[in-house]
Amino acid sequence: MGKIFKINSSWKFHMGDAVGADYMGCDDNAWRNINLPHDWSVEHIFDKSNASGTGYLPGGSAWYRKHFVLPHDIVGKRVRITFGGIYKHSRVWINSNYLGGRAYGYSTFSFDISDFIRAGENVISVSVEHDEVADSRWFTGSGIYRDVTLEICDMNCFEKNGVFISTSEISDKNAQINIEYKTISCDGAEFIVEDNNGKAVANGKSDGKNSEIKVDIPNAKLWSPDSPYMYNLRCYSYKDGKISDEINIPFGIRTAVFDADKGFFLNGVNMKLKGVCVHHDAGALGAAVPTSVWERRLKKFKALGCNALRTAHNPPSSDLLDLCDKIGLLVMDEAFDEWEGAKNKWWQGHNVYPPKRFGYAEDFPMWHKADLEAMVLRDRNHPSIILWSIGNEIDYPNDPYVTPLFDEVLGNNDANKPAQERRYDDKKPDARRLTTVAKSLVDIVHSVDSTRPVLSALSFPELSTRTGFFDVLDVAGYNYREHFYEQDHKRFPDKVIFGSENGHSPEAWYAVRDNEYICGQFLWTGIDFLGECRGWPVRISQAGMLDLCGNEKPLYYQRKALWTDETFVKIAVSVGSKDKTSVWTDNFVYSASEGETVSVSCYTNAGKAELFINGKSLGEKTLTDADGCRVTWEFPYESGVLTAKAGDAEDILCTPENAEKISFCVYKNSGNCIQIEVVILDKNGNIASAYDKVIYYQLIGDGEILGIENGKPDDLTCYAENYRSTYNGRAIVYVRKNSEKIRLYAFTKDGLNAEIEL
Repeated sequence: MGKIFKINSSWKFHMGDAVGADYMGCDDNAWRNINLPHDWSVEHIFDKSNASGTGYLPGGSAWYRKHFVLPHDIVGKRVRITFGGIYKHSRVWINSNYLGGRAYGYSTFSFDISDFIRAGENVISVSVEHDEVADSRWFTGSGIYRDVTLEICDMNCFEKNGVFISTSEISDKNAQINIEYKTISCDGAEFIVEDNNGKAVANGKSDGKNSEIKVDIPNAKLWSPDSPYMYNLRCYSYKDGKISDEINIPFGIRTAVFDADKGFFLNGVNMKLKGVCVHHDAGALGAAVPTSVWERRLKKFKALGCNALRTAHNPPSSDLLDLCDKIGLLVMDEAFDEWEGAKNKWWQGHNVYPPKRFGYAEDFPMWHKADLEAMVLRDRNHPSIILWSIGNEIDYPNDPYVTPLFDEVLGNNDANKPAQERRYDDKKPDARRLTTVAKSLVDIVHSVDSTRPVLSALSFPELSTRTGFFDVLDVAGYNYREHFYEQDHKRFPDKVIFGSENGHSPEAWYAVRDNEYICGQFLWTGIDFLGECRGWPVRISQAGMLDLCGNEKPLYYQRKALWTDETFVKIAVSVGSKDKTSVWTDNFVYSASEGETVSVSCYTNAGKAELFINGKSLGEKTLTDADGCRVTWEFPYESGVLTAKAGDAEDILCTPENAEKISFCVYKNSGNCIQIEVVILDKNGNIASAYDKVIYYQLIGDGEILGIENGKPDDLTCYAENYRSTYNGRAIVYVRKNSEKIRLYAFTKDGLNAEIEL
């Protein structure tokens, strides 16, 4: 029977070129020992000479090698190797034999290495080239940053990603699934549906190498964000009357329908998509993000009322999609940020001209079909996925596509655009080309999966609705174009339109809430991310509701107030007059000079809130839509205790005193990455948020510190160091645990210390 192994441990790594490293017998004893996933960019210093768009971290070139042993009976078996993602321009060898490469840094790809493997020692060699870091609008990472797996099975087996499960029909109690399968030289296949306890509940059998069958499932349990029930499909292939291969595929039963007038229906129930966009990094971990880190983030999204995720702007890791299936988050799975035309890439600060124009566009003509098919084939059995996106803001005005319909135009992020860059230039690519490319991409997706709609996230619908681009899409995503919803719904009554990328303003949500035909929105962004920064020394985008540590920001509670019903209230503070402050400047630090003006906000869904300072009421305020679930009091600073009350909910924020203790909070899951939230406390047990400390860390035992993050936008401490300051009293340490017991020590130079056994 087929077996799949992760082969992430004990790789050899060499930074820079290594002549002859493709040769099986190359001497790599002096190379560095590492475990995958691995991102070398975050091991280096932040440097202004690197690109602001990718967070001032370097790229470069490197080699990886893996020695592994196969048993004597491996001859005659089919062996496949799969790379979850390598950024970028990778090339792969096995036992000195060149297999091929992949240009796109986000694609999962496989090689059949059956003809080249041998009993005993085998060697995989991988070269990676990421020499130009100004090749993206966000941080990409460098290296083999996702899992590598080895699959061993019979020569007569299922094709890779050759089984596709979809829901055909749902009745009151039963459901019917459709199974399409492809095999390599098999005579037929059998399928057994198991519930989440492993009990067989249905089965079906089909003859033929490739075929399609339907299986009825009695008393079916449906998958939804509120009840993400998963089944398992046990798949057997047959050759000459004997089982030749076995694979297991988790799946969920659900229907998803988009209606131009009524919005979105899941399992026949109308619902609004409350979504967030996410990039793929996790600060100190770079692009090599363990599953447990995503799990902590996604659970926080669920807690604020989020039910959907957009993978911006590239195929995500399979682990992330598995979590969305398990936790219950709907997904817009996105392929590309650019097609044939390279977008502006900022390297001296956001919107600081001139840009550079490296990126995927140079590889798109040759690789787009393979990359798009790879994404859909890999991901199509996830019940969480309801939409395929073929691109993000490909129609961004004059970047690079232009049209004579508009002599001068600004996009949604063009505040500093030079006058000559705003104007029509017939020497640039014609925007009508996008319609041709879009139709081709839509057809590619439909050829692999015809059960889900295809969209592109449009930044310039005022043009794209006139060139035909809009028309070839199944549904249309609008980025920051809420003001076109009403008129375009009237112009195109049969077209589904919704917010594929939106700002955090309450007004953008009201456009969804108050219009039945708008099914949802996806906020930019769920989490702060490396890159797309305004300029040195800021290294990150600060658009998230969670910071790079995964901690909640005031934006989180604004959205929780808009998206949830269980009463709560949260206090946040800005120093200065409220006409100079906003939700973006609020934080959870109540500290200022005596008498200095402070603006104290309460975020709540209770409709009204009352604020107290040291037990004295500052009055009760009633919220309106114009307040956006946030009311503010302005007064001279007075140290002490702030208390907010809203209905039966209460929140307290105290003036912090000097730090006197380091405290740990450990987040664990089934993986080997442990997240330790580090907090400095004052003598009263409150977060000493105004008295940040540089904390040093030491790990004793078989494990390693993967990274230390504080979320501070301009902290340029190298991630490879064993120390970092707290930010507003907090930080997080990521530890890989390889043995039963390890111990983490933390200390400051002025005498604070703590330890914990992990």
